[in-house]
Amino acid sequence: MERLPSWVRQHLAALRAVAVLTVLLGIVYPLVTTGVAQALFNGRANGSIVEGGHGSALIGQSFTDKDGNPVRTYFQSRPSAAGDGYDPTASGASNLGPEDVVDVLPGAGEEGRQSLLTRVCARSKAAGELEGVSGARPYCTADGVGAVLKVFPGRVVSVNQACPAVPFVATYQGVKVECGRPGEDYAAGRTVPVRGNTTAVVPADAVTASGSGLDPHISVAYAELQAPRVARERGLDRAAVERLIKEHTTGRVLGFMGEPAVNVLELNLALDKA
Repeated sequence: MERLPSWVRQHLAALRAVAVLTVLLGIVYPLVTTGVAQALFNGRANGSIVEGGHGSALIGQSFTDKDGNPVRTYFQSRPSAAGDGYDPTASGASNLGPEDVVDVLPGAGEEGRQSLLTRVCARSKAAGELEGVSGARPYCTADGVGAVLKVFPGRVVSVNQACPAVPFVATYQGVKVECGRPGEDYAAGRTVPVRGNTTAVVPADAVTASGSGLDPHISVAYAELQAPRVARERGLDRAAVERLIKEHTTGRVLGFMGEPAVNVLELNLALDKA
């Protein structure tokens, strides 16, 4: 029989390799890994879906009414920057950094934009009102915006407090402080955040979103802050609610990485069963 040309033999060898690798890596390997995952990690392999169709234990949820107000009988999750909140298709952070402290005031043709600092201040104020504690925070005004001044020669403006708001400080270095006016350009001024003399009661995870925007956990401190309100609204003993918090607290990863955390969805479902 006549020997095939070398180029034909090379193409046939390549086709055989493609066929073998396709079977091994495209069929056999996926079937084996899927089978092992289903046998050893069935719940996690299927997305850690919570019984009853309440979603995944790995993705956070908002416990709010149709108007976005917190449902007082439930523990609240941390804020989320993923889409409209905990949207797995839009996972991500706000991408605002610690130097983002000056708002764009709405009005005069401007749509307005809150800085990261003002978002934190507003969330802290709202959380304090919800839980019946002080929502005060360093670098925040009493009305829940960033305590930031823009300083010019002979002029000082509280840029995040739109007129006719009363500035959080009356004077700065002997100069009267003005309220901010929408549309005015304060970029040339020196930015001076004012810390104030206060200590935050509301934990950091109550006022900042996670990097993914999907974190289903809150800190133990934030859960304990909410316990009195949840117990009161449900007519439960506070000690019973605190026991549920402990039962749904996960420890540090490998015993030393991270901090203990509470899965909010699982905790709220346990409350409903209680």
